[in-house]
Amino acid sequence: MKQLTFNDLRKQSAQAANSPRLRAHHNFHPELSDPVQRLAIAMEPGTYVRPHRHPHTFELLTSLTGRFLVLNFDDLGNLTQRVVLGEDCKVLEMDAGTWHTVLSLDEGGVIFEVKHGRYQPVADQDAAPWAPPKTSRELQS
Repeated sequence: MKQLTFNDLRKQSAQAANSPRLRAHHNFHPELSDPVQRLAIAMEPGTYVRPHRHPHTFELLTSLTGRFLVLNFDDLGNLTQRVVLGEDCKVLEMDAGTWHTVLSLDEGGVIFEVKHGRYQPVADQDAAPWAPPKTSRELQS
């Protein structure tokens, strides 16, 4: 049986805090080719997840610890929905093709994500053209 304990979450959060990206992943799926991707992602405030979409799959998120701001956008980059995950909302599911980003609001936050696999890096056409790339100098200032 696979488990994540409170101690595991604390360790994962410490790894994220010490990572240049301010994130750390713990995969529950055994292989990147698994048909269902299941993972805990520790995210510290200040990490940047470029708005993106997954045309082939829904994405289900729940907060294990902390709060996260989940933003959805239309094709032009206009905000269409804003949800704080980890307060009143405990679980949310976005439809396939939804432009979105996730921001960590609390230190030590860990989110759990489920989506169809196999793992595929976000393709260029699925990274929001109206948002800065994750290597942008504007993000570093």
